[in-house]
Amino acid sequence: MTERPNIVWITLESTRADHTTMGGYEKNTTPNLQRIADSAGGRYFAEAFSHGIWTLASSASILTATYPSHHGAGMTGEAIPDELPTVAERFQQAGYDTACISPNSHLSSATGLDRGFDEFVWLSKSTLRESVGVGTIFSYLRNINKHGGGLTLDTRKHSTDYMMNKLAMRWLKDRQTKENPMFLYLHYGGPHHPYYPPKRHLDTFAEDVGLPTERIQEIGLDHHDRLFEHMAANSPFSDEEWKAISALYDGEIAHVDELVGELFDTVQSLDLENTIFVITADHGELFGESGLLAHQIVTDDAVCHVPLIIHGLDVARDYDGELVQHADVMTTLLSAVGASTEGTQGVDMQSDHREFAIVQRGADRSQQNLDKLVELNPEFDASKFPKSTLTALRTSDFKYEYSDDGAELFELPDETHDVSTEYPEVRAELDERLQKWFETDGVPVSEQQQSGRFTKAMRAQLADLGYLVD
Repeated sequence: MTERPNIVWITLESTRADHTTMGGYEKNTTPNLQRIADSAGGRYFAEAFSHGIWTLASSASILTATYPSHHGAGMTGEAIPDELPTVAERFQQAGYDTACISPNSHLSSATGLDRGFDEFVWLSKSTLRESVGVGTIFSYLRNINKHGGGLTLDTRKHSTDYMMNKLAMRWLKDRQTKENPMFLYLHYGGPHHPYYPPKRHLDTFAEDVGLPTERIQEIGLDHHDRLFEHMAANSPFSDEEWKAISALYDGEIAHVDELVGELFDTVQSLDLENTIFVITADHGELFGESGLLAHQIVTDDAVCHVPLIIHGLDVARDYDGELVQHADVMTTLLSAVGASTEGTQGVDMQSDHREFAIVQRGADRSQQNLDKLVELNPEFDASKFPKSTLTALRTSDFKYEYSDDGAELFELPDETHDVSTEYPEVRAELDERLQKWFETDGVPVSEQQQSGRFTKAMRAQLADLGYLVD
């Protein structure tokens, strides 16, 4: 047993806090995460916020412990600059073995986020056999109804999460004979659209939909395949269709909750009790907020308020701050194990707390998406969305959104009415804080735009996930 803890960081795709049991959701989507949070050594953070609204920007912030405009990935470029250290490199230099499994090309060698991992597995159709092994693939096929989309070759209906979980458990079991502690980063992709959970999970949440299972699944695939058409038409779903989409999404969350619970229990049963678990999401998801779907264009709480559970880190249980962001947790972990935190931009929860959260959305991809919406529907009102980089400064009570196109102040939880005239002093104070932030932590580490090194297979995977790629 090593003196320093192993660290398992689990990121769930597109999981909004208010669709989790811990977040007060009326449906029991995350009983295992709730159990981990409630167990001795666990804590749930009710006011946790991502740094970005899509996977690249958010993952880069997690894996560098810096803000989006600082690292630039998903903002002004497609990768992190070479001169910016990753947290995997920091753990590696501190004597940790490092490993990562990702089913998303935005978290891969293409974006530089594989840097510092001794073992990095990018899961895709082209790498599956080599990455997880034939035995794990056969195990998935034997369980294809329980953990997959049934007997179909339609890859939209299948997830790699079950196979990733098996590989991760295999790695963790091997840790019992290793001397060095391990930093393991896992990115579960299930809750990303298309929402197509195993039927047993869908049935749990579809009781009040009033539609046959096959019809619900068709609605989910249509939501994914025609995502931009639906947004361009102002999301014209019936009440039944909205319920179907929600049931599918909840089923996806329930499935990853089950897998994470199995992983956690496996670690507890091994000689690995000195392990810190972090469970969070890269961002949330939109279901009609601002007339949008998925995770596009806006910095609404629906896409930045994420679940966060930390288990096995004493300082996390004792943290008396309210707001917390991913860079804070990562900075705290690095500091706790004696790794370098020079240049990280999170708050060390051992000695400080966060006064405000920063969430950012880049300009280029947002404009590309808006152009697509206007192309599909010339009547679509794109003028209500800022074209330039959007930065939100959020306190517990207010959200101040700033771009070159203007600024708005919202009194939470309302994010539709600008209250700048009602609270001029609050607006002035938050604007001053933000301008100071732009001059310090918000400064880019590199002025050179970083290009991604996406292979044809990586771009094909992004296209399957609904990203607009050339």
